[in-house]
Amino acid sequence: MPCLPPRIFLLSPARLDGKRAQLLFHPVTMFPMARALHSDAGAPIGEIFSFLSGLYFRGKLAYAAAFARPPQGLNSGVFVITPNRGLLAPSVRVTLNDLTDLARTDIDPNADEFRKPLRQNSEALAEALGPQGEPVLLGSIATTKYIEVLVSAFQQELLFPAEFVGRGDMSRGGLLLRSVDEGLELAYVPVRGAVLRGARPPKLPPRSTRS
Repeated sequence: MPCLPPRIFLLSPARLDGKRAQLLFHPVTMFPMARALHSDAGAPIGEIFSFLSGLYFRGKLAYAAAFARPPQGLNSGVFVITPNRGLLAPSVRVTLNDLTDLARTDIDPNADEFRKPLRQNSEALAEALGPQGEPVLLGSIATTKYIEVLVSAFQQELLFPAEFVGRGDMSRGGLLLRSVDEGLELAYVPVRGAVLRGARPPKLPPRSTRS
């Protein structure tokens, strides 16, 4: 079989200003996620963002873990975009103070606190990937909040799933989880020059249940 090129996934961030975020910052009861976050050890950022974003981020995380092919020298092929800490592996643990610090920065390509660490980490990943490597964004391309930084930092073509166009967050999350269930990877197209918005595709059928 031919040697497949390395592939990494970049996951768009969860919102840190919604109602679910308040359940972490000011929990009424110390459920397991809140208890971990409020401890000195913290909680993995992948689990935190999955709690904040629900189905969409869970789908991104499961899909990326199933299909990533990290290049030699990298322990992870999955990275989460953050407001001011660049790209973090989902296993990186953050404390309540860390999350508070993340929430203080807007995801704005004109803000140095956001742009500089993201660009620095992206350029390092581009170097590790090599010329044949493939960076894939699992997130919306209809916003330029992080697209501009990523496209300029990677010398490789930044890709995204073509089937994302026209879908809402819940539909994308369901699509990704079904792809993992079936062991079938989606087709990717370049972000540069892509159609940003399209007609809404048909509703996904229910996922099959497994015993």
